[in-house]
Amino acid sequence: MHHDSAAYNNLWTLIKDIRFGMLTHRTATGMLHAHPLTTQNKHLDDNAELYFFISRSGELYERLLTDGEVNVAYADPGKDSYVSLSGQARFVEDQALKDALWSPMAQAWFPGGSTDTDLALLSVRIRHAEYWDVKESKMMQLFKMAKAAVTGQQPRGMGEHREMTVP
Repeated sequence: MHHDSAAYNNLWTLIKDIRFGMLTHRTATGMLHAHPLTTQNKHLDDNAELYFFISRSGELYERLLTDGEVNVAYADPGKDSYVSLSGQARFVEDQALKDALWSPMAQAWFPGGSTDTDLALLSVRIRHAEYWDVKESKMMQLFKMAKAAVTGQQPRGMGEHREMTVP
């Protein structure tokens, strides 16, 4: 996947304004658990990495050190767009990157600023992405669903569904 591909650009367009992603990981017992995290990216680069600030003293930090396979899900029901991203989580020790991603919102969670000793920069390298993006109006969606209910056929043309593997 390259940064200039239409699908890659559309993926970023779908998630860039959604404030929180739900990051799902496995617990030590294998159960799935999710945490709401704020995406810190200002764009999606060629490495297809999402960045989040988390606490080093929290359970999530310890769990991701053990198992970095994660999923990040984004939803914007008002725009009928939904994104599921699977990838590998790792921690990045790069003060310049922390400084570049820092925002006033992060200050509320990490009062010591971008050099707060409790601040960990989490990177999720996207390996697989899937999204659903419905462009039709609510009225058109209802019409297509009603038609499908009457005809017994699945509704057609209910938006775009794409799946991408990231090398």
